[in-house]
Amino acid sequence: MEREATAAAEAPFGIAEVTGVSMVPTLLHGDRLLVRYGGRVGPGDVAVLRHPLQQDLLVVKRLVERRDAGWWVLGDNPGAEGDSRVFGAVPPELVLGRVLVRYRPVTPGRQRSAGVVLSWLFSAVRPVRSVRSASRRLRAR
Repeated sequence: MEREATAAAEAPFGIAEVTGVSMVPTLLHGDRLLVRYGGRVGPGDVAVLRHPLQQDLLVVKRLVERRDAGWWVLGDNPGAEGDSRVFGAVPPELVLGRVLVRYRPVTPGRQRSAGVVLSWLFSAVRPVRSVRSASRRLRAR
């Protein structure tokens, strides 16, 4: 599904916001992402890229494998559409950066005690790791 970036692609790091369900369970609607733009990417990485058919739209997908035409990308949610099964391989120049960390924003209006903040930190901030085994599993679809 669609993703919306809040930082310029020229900056080395930026924040992106997840909209949609294509990366569930790895990423949930409303998650925020710390992205390393311009860094090296490889199979299994979760990356921010320009949609090949609508380049003003940024999407977040898992890089499955490098092909002659570019990267084959898939969402982690097999029931969602909007990945290489629809638009084919993504040219390497459209892959902007790798997702490093995801975090869930603090819910407005909730109590802000030290315990609540620590609980949020423990459950809401997680690294987004490369999953090479998922890359092989996804390729088999």
